[in-house]
Amino acid sequence: MKIIYSFLFCGTICLISEIILNNTKLTPGAVTSIFVSIGCFLNINNFYDKIAKIVGSGANLPILSFGNLLEKGCMEEESLLGIFTGCLKYTSAGIASAIFASFIFTYIIKKKI
Repeated sequence: MKIIYSFLFCGTICLISEIILNNTKLTPGAVTSIFVSIGCFLNINNFYDKIAKIVGSGANLPILSFGNLLEKGCMEEESLLGIFTGCLKYTSAGIASAIFASFIFTYIIKKKI
């Protein structure tokens, strides 16, 4: 059942973003920033964790989870420098894999052209 909930959760996020993109003049970057901010906001009182218990690993896929992880890392640290390192503690694996994948796909696409 969690697979269905994951699919519906991720699909709903995609549907909302498509509706926003098609009916407003917001850029994709602005919509992404909005969803990251919403993910940060949902982490208040661990509400995002409650969503993750219901939908399972599907809650880790949308851009909302990136905002959730940023906020979680910042709140654990107590110093100003710790705020920046706390954000990286949770998000570094996702950022590094995205950069690595973009290099690989760019290399593959440039070979074909």
